[in-house]
Amino acid sequence: MWGRIVGAGVALAGIVAGAGWILSAPVGLDAATVAGLGAGDAVRGKRIFNAGGCTSCHARPKAEGDARLELVGGVELKTGFGTFVAPNISQDRQDGIGAWSLEDFANAMMRGVSPSGEHLYPAFPYTSYARMKPSDVADLYAYLKTLPAVPGKAAAHSLSFPFTIRRGIGLWKRLYLDSNPVVALAADAPAAVVAGRYLVEGPGHCGECHTPRDVSGGPDKTQWLAGAVAAEGGGIVPNITPGKGSFAGWSAADIANYLETGFTPEFDSVGGSMADVQKNMAQLTTEDRAAIAAYLKAIPPHANGYPARK
Repeated sequence: MWGRIVGAGVALAGIVAGAGWILSAPVGLDAATVAGLGAGDAVRGKRIFNAGGCTSCHARPKAEGDARLELVGGVELKTGFGTFVAPNISQDRQDGIGAWSLEDFANAMMRGVSPSGEHLYPAFPYTSYARMKPSDVADLYAYLKTLPAVPGKAAAHSLSFPFTIRRGIGLWKRLYLDSNPVVALAADAPAAVVAGRYLVEGPGHCGECHTPRDVSGGPDKTQWLAGAVAAEGGGIVPNITPGKGSFAGWSAADIANYLETGFTPEFDSVGGSMADVQKNMAQLTTEDRAAIAAYLKAIPPHANGYPARK
């Protein structure tokens, strides 16, 4: 009898393991989405490049001026899961992504799957990029093709078990990878708010820092943009909803001006990691910044998504 129980337990364990293996498999883009990518336009792609703040992670640390376009990687993100290192995404064919096809690039951006078929770690914000228009991904690819090839492989991630097992990310994706908008808008929502939702929730990936995360490291969308404990150090990322955060009293014009100039309504200047983000946002059009501001004033208000300061 005990032999049968043990045998049944082994069989059940095998079934569970097999199901987990199937459910955790990397899933690329469907054929229709790949076909819809189009050829891409580098001029339009520059806008997406700035909206996405690609230089913030992939430029050489502390680079300035034109050197910010040398996307050799190397920025470290130290988290509770370990240290993630931004890779070289320059056009170098060996150390960067110069040998990637458009389909390779789109799968990495929108599905978090590498050309070799591995899961990418979600320190790369593909959970936001999944909401991008395929044509914008193609435009970004075209723009990146105009940037220099820079040799030099970034250091490997430094992670401990079990986070070294990439296959498990497939199960995580089933919980958190979603191409649908986070905030539902009314059918008659102003065009600027709709445009802002796309920029904030998609290429701008603002929720990756400004939304608190659960124990699995996924964003808690019930507290969308309510602020969070910073991934590094003991600081906080502020609440940017129209709730109780320090930005609640800002007008849409205040927000747009801050994104352009780096100055708050109180004439303080932007600081911390936001300084680099603001530098990228300043490269957008006036209309884009106004759209971001309109969306941030239209979303549901939330109390601060981080513990109260003592």
